[in-house]
Amino acid sequence: MGNSLACFSLSTVSKSPPEELQPPWISPSAPHRRSRKSASQSSSSEAMKASNIFDESYIKQQAQIASMLYHHHLQNNGGDLLLQLDRSVSTKNPPPSSSSKKLPRRSRSVSSSTPLSSVHLPNLQDAARNDGKEKKHFVLVHGGGFGAWCWYKIIALLKEANCEVDAIDLTGSGANFCDITSIKTIAQYAKPLIDFLANLADDKEVILVGHDVGGVCMSYAMEMNPSKVSRAVFVAATMLSNGHSALDVFSKQASLTELNQRAQKFVYGNGKKQLPTAIEYDKSLLEDFLFNQTPSKDVALASVSMRAVPFAPVTEKLCLSAEKYGSIPRFYVKTDYDFAIPEPLQEAMIQSDPPKQVFQLKGADHSPFFSKPQALLRLLLEISNTPQAKQGKEA
Repeated sequence: MGNSLACFSLSTVSKSPPEELQPPWISPSAPHRRSRKSASQSSSSEAMKASNIFDESYIKQQAQIASMLYHHHLQNNGGDLLLQLDRSVSTKNPPPSSSSKKLPRRSRSVSSSTPLSSVHLPNLQDAARNDGKEKKHFVLVHGGGFGAWCWYKIIALLKEANCEVDAIDLTGSGANFCDITSIKTIAQYAKPLIDFLANLADDKEVILVGHDVGGVCMSYAMEMNPSKVSRAVFVAATMLSNGHSALDVFSKQASLTELNQRAQKFVYGNGKKQLPTAIEYDKSLLEDFLFNQTPSKDVALASVSMRAVPFAPVTEKLCLSAEKYGSIPRFYVKTDYDFAIPEPLQEAMIQSDPPKQVFQLKGADHSPFFSKPQALLRLLLEISNTPQAKQGKEA
């Protein structure tokens, strides 16, 4: 979730249950090494330590405020206030060769008040051309632990490109508050997305964009409402084959690192003898794990806004048919600095059920809506202009 279902930690909120009740990817003997930090990140470490003075209630309060402000801006200002925020233009090092990839240092962001429209994004209006038809409508689905707030840069950019855009808060995420232990199925977790699609006009189609475990919810929605979806874009997302769960995919992969194992902690809301009810992120590892190429201000936003991820939907196997889910053109966007869903895992999902087209965001971490928003925008607009005809099963 969210960043990845892929990463389940060995350290748990409460004492681990008996070994026979632990999910299969837990390795009780796995080592617990400290995350390596470069000298240039020492100030970040000190800031992280200082943040520990705030208790969990304060952090939750700040997350609520962030989500409410986000929705207030969209509803009352049409997203215009987002366009007035300072934008970051990041200078990134080129990705290392695949044969010797190491954990990269997050490059320092150069803060700029230059509006995004003056950054080199040629012909946005042309890229989003409507040819006299209705505006292209994007629906953004966040990953586990995130909320609709994480898409704020993409929302602003799409609006500047004359597109219609909505970002969904999944159940128990962002501004959607509930007891996370009550989420037992994908249907419950994805309900806000399903309801949104069901309320669209009969002749309305949207482009779904899903991140991380949001890809599971997006796939479920495609099966439930295929007539409402013209294209589906999986951005560093969980893209499952029929009859599989996210748990199936992640538990079989040898590409998951020690960082994957340490970055998440299980929550046993029903007692230590039961399976986990949720997954929480180790906040001290967020930057290394999810945001290694992300500007500092976005890391700070995420650190007070991210929430626990419901565990049950990860274990549910999806039923996807060729007639419904398979009729919608799919596109996958790979991220090469991703340590939550590493490239080998992304490639395995692509090979298991090939999409129509695969793109790669070079230098992007697991959160390209923060680290590479302009490049992601270009891909979304390019995808929106591909032939719209539903496919039988061509890839």
